[in-house]
Formats: sequence, C-alpha cells, structure tokens
Amino acid sequence: MGLFTGKKGLIVGVANGNSIAWGIAQKIMEEGGECGFTHLPDREDDARKKNRRRVSQLTDNFEQAKFLVPLDVQSDENIAEVIKTAESELGKIDFLLHSVAFASLDDLRVPTVECSREGFKMAMDISAYSLIALTNAARPILNEGASVCAMTYFGGEKAVPGYNMMGVCKAALDSIVKYLSFDMGEYNVRVNAISAGPLKTLASSAVGAKEMLDLYAAVSPLNRNITMEEVSNAGAFLLSSLAGGITGEIMHVDAGYNIMGSPGRMATEYKKMQDQLGDK
Repeated sequence: MGLFTGKKGLIVGVANGNSIAWGIAQKIMEEGGECGFTHLPDREDDARKKNRRRVSQLTDNFEQAKFLVPLDVQSDENIAEVIKTAESELGKIDFLLHSVAFASLDDLRVPTVECSREGFKMAMDISAYSLIALTNAARPILNEGASVCAMTYFGGEKAVPGYNMMGVCKAALDSIVKYLSFDMGEYNVRVNAISAGPLKTLASSAVGAKEMLDLYAAVSPLNRNITMEEVSNAGAFLLSSLAGGITGEIMHVDAGYNIMGSPGRMATEYKKMQDQLGDK
C-alpha cells in the first residue's frame, strides 16, 4: 500500500519527460495515486499534435494515468471543461499540481524595464493568475484535506539577472499561494509551492538555468546541484497527507542556496585564485 493509494488528482503542466511536473506525477503514481493530465493545446495546422504526443508517450505507460486533455489556462471555459472531465473520470480529487509559466521571448530576453504592456499581461495571466483560476474552478471537487501545489523560483524573492519578467510573475505567484492558503483553509485545503533550484527542463532553458548550475553548485551549502528526484519527492510530500499541517509555505529545494548571504566557499576559492595570481 503506497502513500497515494486511493488518492486522485490533476496534474497541470507536463511538457515532456524532463518536466518537474512529470517527475512529481511519476512519484505519485508509483505510490498508488491516480492522475489526470493536461497538455498544451496543439495548433489546428499541426497534424502531428506534437504537444499531445510528447505527453501521451509518457502517460500511456501508466495505468494510473486516467486521461489526457488539452488546456489553455487563459480560457475559463477550457478550465471548466478540464475540471468537468476530472470529476467525470476521477470523482472528487485529493491534489492539484500547477506547473505553468510562460512569457514571450521578446519580453523575457530584455531588461524588465523594457517589457511590453501586452507581454506583462500575458505573462502574469498564464504564470500567476492561472493558479487562482484553476484552484477556484477545482474547489467544488476538492476533497477535505486536499492539497494544491505550485512551482516557483527564487527569482520571485530576489532579483536574478536574466530571469527578468518571470521573476515578477513568480513574486506574484508566491503571494497568491499565501492568500489562497487562507481562502482555501476554510475548506480544509492546503496551498503551497516548491521553489526548486535550476534543473535542465524545457522551461528553464529559456531563462538561462544552464548558466546557473555552476553558480549554485559553488555557492550552496551542499556544494552541488539538486536532482529531479529530490524535487519530485518534495512535491509528492506537499501533495500528500504527510504534509497535513503545512500550508502557505514556499519550500526551497535548492541545496540551501537561498539561505546564503554571501558567495560562501566560492569567495574563498576566488581569494585563493587571486593570491596565486599575485604570487606569480
């Protein structure tokens, strides 16, 4: 009997096999949970349905994956359709994972001060407001004791050059997690977020996570980067009954990077290098 035996929920945001959402979903299904999945809508002219195919290649291997449907989080009608499908296929649900973020490259790859008005609105709508919309739509089918979990990043707490507009969105998302935790507490539903360190995912490639890997390994107390398994374990924990007393939290899974007030050991290594150059 697994941790999620008899539990059912909705996973929003799997793009491919490297997605954090997929790592968490796998952990849940391995522990006996049943999941419904969404994928990015495919363009009408895309006969190959690439977005659906990327996710179906994963979910088709699991009996516990009960459905896969497209979701445009900017459409309240589509959100309602997905929740209706979840109720039809799963009944009441015990967890909802939100792993959705997007900003156009034109607005992401420029200094935040140059972000366009339309780009700001779209990024906020998809990356932040969608958590409100999904939680509100799912409210009637969430069991007492259910858990909602979102994915955030340290760039919402501190300025991280290169993260730019997405950092503003994550700051909004972090605040939304706290306010929703109060609102949903009335229904005995918890709302939390995971703040993961850099991993090689499709989403992270757009914001320069690859360049951050060496920095995190050098600065973090554990002197290394995190693994997908570590983030997946943390996500599954927050969505499980083991985290029953936790809500409104931003759980950092970043090898401790967020606690550092200085470059730590990296500063020591830099000084050694300077001393060596001075000796020469």
